[in-house]
Formats: sequence, C-alpha cells, structure tokens
Amino acid sequence: MSAFIAQHGSELLEKTWQQIYISAISLFLGIIVAVPISVILLKFPKTAKDVIALASMLQTIPALALLAMMIPFFGVGRVPAIIALFLYSLMPIMRNTYVGLTDVNPDTIDSARGLGMTKMQLILKVDIPLAMPVIMSGIRLSAIYVIAWATLASYIGAGGLGDFIFNGLSLYQPDLIFGGTIPVIILALLADYLLGQLEKKLSPKGI
Repeated sequence: MSAFIAQHGSELLEKTWQQIYISAISLFLGIIVAVPISVILLKFPKTAKDVIALASMLQTIPALALLAMMIPFFGVGRVPAIIALFLYSLMPIMRNTYVGLTDVNPDTIDSARGLGMTKMQLILKVDIPLAMPVIMSGIRLSAIYVIAWATLASYIGAGGLGDFIFNGLSLYQPDLIFGGTIPVIILALLADYLLGQLEKKLSPKGI
C-alpha cells in the first residue's frame, strides 16, 4: 500500500476529492428536495403513497443503467452523475421523513397548538425535531448508497475512485483495485459516523 501511495498519492487525493464532491452535492440536493416534499405530503396521504412508490421505483433501476440514461440529456461528466445519484438518494430520505413525521405523537402536536404555535412553527419546532432520529437514519442510509454508487460514475467520465477500481480490473492490477475500494469503504464509514454525531446533536434530549 505504501508503494501505491508513493506512486499514486496525488492522484488518490484528487480522485477522493472528486468522490466526495459528487456524493456531497447529490446528497445535499436529495435532502433539500425530499424533506420539504415529505412535509407537503403529510397533507395528502393518498398522494404520498404514489410519490413514495415512484421514488422506490427509481431505486429499482440499476445504477449503471440510470447513469447511462443521463448521457443523451446531459452528456458525460459530473452533471449527469450528480443528477442520477440525486434521484437515487430521494427514496430513503423521503420515506423516512414521511414515516417520522406521521409517527409524531398527536397529543404533543395538540399541546403545541394550544400554546399558539402556527403551522410553520409546529413543523420546524415540533414535528421535524421529534422526527429527526428517523429522518437522519434515512439520510445516513442515502449517504452510504450515494458514496458507493458514485464509484460507478467513473463509467461516464465523472472521475472519482471508480477510476482506480475499473482501471485495476481492466489491467489486472490488484493495487489499483484496493487503492480505489479501501478509500470508498473509509468514506462510507466516516460519513455514517459523522452523520450519526450530527443526529445526536439535532435530536431532542431524551429521544
């Protein structure tokens, strides 16, 4: 491994940054789209089932096929990769956010209404904080998915650690394969840990 770092150290840093960049933007877009949609769907339970089913259907499409489908519309590179990974990130976040919000104790909501809270205050100060552990669970799951699937973005010229893995497979060089695979695993574990710490800080005490 030391020989690999000596030979490919600067390239490893570049590919790791590309992997983080693609994954972070995709996940961020998934959060800012899925959470508000889930809040809106609380008012439309029947529509919620259809929307979540559609998001679930998107996840059944193989990642490589979805990436390939982006090419005719967005070309190759990071943009189609980010769009495809964003679509993949939606379902776990949307499902968990919706489930978490619907499981909030109605008595707690009634008490907050009794204190004169507006609908927006109820959502921001009661519903979302109480549902935060479930919401963060979906975000953590999406983060792991996105980091793993971002590896396939190499196939459409988006860069990332997949370049090492697929070059290693085509050239039969195990050091390249391990040089790409190990950082991906570390990134996924690190993302899960950091988001877990964030979950503890955002969740109300006692939950």
